[in-house]
Amino acid sequence: MNTELLGVIAMFVATLLLALPLGKYIAKVYSGDKVWTDTFMGPLEKLFFKLSRIDELREMSWKQHLTTLLTINLIWFLWAMFCLLNQNWLPLNPDHIPAQAPDMAFNTAISFLVNCNLQDYSGETGASYFTQVYALMFLQFVSAGTGMAAAAVVFNALKDRSTEKLGNFYNYFLKSCTRILLPICILVAVMHVFNGTPMTFKGMETQISMQGDTTQVSRGPVAAFVAIKHLGTNGGGFFGANSTHPLENPNYFTNMLQLIIQILIPFAMVFAMGFYLRRKKLAWVFWCVMTIGFLLLVVPTVIAEIHGNPALAHMGISQPGGNMEGKEVRFASYATAFWSIATTVISTGSVNGMHDSFMPVSGMNMLLGMMINSFYGGVGVGFLNFFIYVILAVFIGGLMVGRTPEFLGKKIEAREMKIAMIIALFHPFLILVFTAISSYLAAHNTDMGWWFTDANCKHNAIGWFNNPSYHGFSEMLYQYTSCSANNGSGFEGLADNNPFWNITAGIVLLFSRYLPIIGPVAIAGLLAQKKYIPESGGTLKTDTSTFGLLVFAVKIIIAALAFFPALALGPIAELFTRH
Repeated sequence: MNTELLGVIAMFVATLLLALPLGKYIAKVYSGDKVWTDTFMGPLEKLFFKLSRIDELREMSWKQHLTTLLTINLIWFLWAMFCLLNQNWLPLNPDHIPAQAPDMAFNTAISFLVNCNLQDYSGETGASYFTQVYALMFLQFVSAGTGMAAAAVVFNALKDRSTEKLGNFYNYFLKSCTRILLPICILVAVMHVFNGTPMTFKGMETQISMQGDTTQVSRGPVAAFVAIKHLGTNGGGFFGANSTHPLENPNYFTNMLQLIIQILIPFAMVFAMGFYLRRKKLAWVFWCVMTIGFLLLVVPTVIAEIHGNPALAHMGISQPGGNMEGKEVRFASYATAFWSIATTVISTGSVNGMHDSFMPVSGMNMLLGMMINSFYGGVGVGFLNFFIYVILAVFIGGLMVGRTPEFLGKKIEAREMKIAMIIALFHPFLILVFTAISSYLAAHNTDMGWWFTDANCKHNAIGWFNNPSYHGFSEMLYQYTSCSANNGSGFEGLADNNPFWNITAGIVLLFSRYLPIIGPVAIAGLLAQKKYIPESGGTLKTDTSTFGLLVFAVKIIIAALAFFPALALGPIAELFTRH
């Protein structure tokens, strides 16, 4: 068997083997059981609660959870904006990075706040060390902790009892950061340092290249940034080239490590739900549904990339290694193709190759991973997105077999269904409406003055593209899909650093982050208040392969109906023109 293929299989299997014990550990953390981190993290948490005067034992309703979540997120946004707009005079700026423009700062602050990390700036030249650490890396921790805490609230609500009290948000949030994210990040950062990733506050270093040219090489506290970038499914690179950069991703071992840790918690959260609710079979059903979808996207992508470009083959041009345009020789086609689907399905958004250079089939699969947005998904919120499809599948399945729709002993009624449908349809609404607006402007070559003006030049709509026709449309579709899926990767042929893209993308980022959290938490809170009904012969069982197939079918039907016309105008049309 091909050694590159073996490497991909080894990464997937290793992630699964690590996710099972981690899922059990996460369930214990959220249940308040004794865990090994109590001895050194417990006193730190008590000190934090004492200084902040927060009573971590006071239980909250689902509305109080959401109010707390939104309030602290607003505070974090203001802090990030302050850092980005004033980084020119703040400390830890040895390379004298200037402050960001207001529209770019708005986009960057929102993007990191919502766990998307869309970067319209180039990492090492667009943010100082102070901003990278105390604003952006801070947001990478707390945005991941926010998603995990929201998932913990849903876990609590699905217990087999009737209640309005669903634990304490601050407790879930802090433990997500201190007990889960921080210990793993320390280990991963140390491993990166030993493999050559910088960890310093010194400025650029002057080096002489092999050609004899003198160049300035950026460095910084990269190792710590990379660890949470992937573990928290954030994806924002310390360097503009992200994980294609040899200092951010030095070798094949670090490439494997980064792939494993970005998939690790999304895997583990599914198993954590099974351990927390004592429904391990249900967790395996959910994981298998996600994995089937994941593999259906990975396999065609790997095949497309290793076979290369058919247009070049038709011209008799040899392509050893497959389609290597935009890829690192260190990782080749297999690992890069696997990464491209992992990072889009899991909503990490980091890249170890340029997605704009992938084959049309691969681009379509990356788009589909973000459009469905619940095959694993991001930390915490991936499960919340999947939960919406479960509610829809339970209701449809109940109607099909003539039974009362119930999930884990709670009736699914009109109110829960309305919320679920709004959340399920709002995702394609955001993507398609904003893509339509940008397509109209591009088609009419609209010049809107300041709207397309940045520090260097004026852009009219046509100036957005490095690639015309179908691929140009795909670039716009990808941008808004990435924003709505909280992903952050991009088809980088799009000139997106101007007020139009910064502001419209920021709007999509805001709505697509908080509504998919508010909806599932509200549904779970409403279900928790209902009377628990033990399973009987008339209950639609949800821990079976049949129900798993129903959930999968609901996902595919909604995605196909909503997104097929747009995909036909972009990557599918490009595919046929290539052949």
